[in-house]
Amino acid sequence: MPDISSPVAMLLLWGAIGYLLGSIPTGVILARVMGLGDLRTIGSGNIGATNVLRTGNKRAAALTLLGDALKGAIAVLLASAFASSYDAVQLAALAALIGHCFPVWLGFRGGKGVATFLGIMLALVPLAGLIACAIWGLTAKFGKISSLAALLAAGWTPIVLVLIGRGDLFALATVLAILIYLRHWANIARLRKGTEPKIGAKS
Repeated sequence: MPDISSPVAMLLLWGAIGYLLGSIPTGVILARVMGLGDLRTIGSGNIGATNVLRTGNKRAAALTLLGDALKGAIAVLLASAFASSYDAVQLAALAALIGHCFPVWLGFRGGKGVATFLGIMLALVPLAGLIACAIWGLTAKFGKISSLAALLAAGWTPIVLVLIGRGDLFALATVLAILIYLRHWANIARLRKGTEPKIGAKS
């Protein structure tokens, strides 16, 4: 009989916990509860806060943003409190982002991971998380393009971690950033063409 208390088993357990937390489709649930319809048939079809905003319901968008961030933060905080190794914490963080991007409940068609990424960073290293949030918020406010804000926040985070003395998380942050960039591949193409929609645009 396998030893469920072994280090490998514990890593798998926290990976599963992180994935299941991350895969909770916050935006889809809120859209249905608040009578906004099936979020996957609205705007871009994405399940994140930016697409919820396209419904015109700012409250639902804000709650989606908060909920998606909390998924990542809770995965990290639970692992930090109960896991026996920091490797498990990092795996829970990675799995939470993967869960959001590829949730089993939605046929592995999820969001782009920005809010969950920010929640993860706020829980792992609050200062780095706050800087990432500031980059995201300022870019969104003045640039009016959600994807650009996400790409800059994710791209700068590994560098910020090194600068503040948390280079031990550089690899994790880099992998998370790469995943976000891959999820934004179509957005990057539109940014290069100058056709990326502004925040709040209907399509």
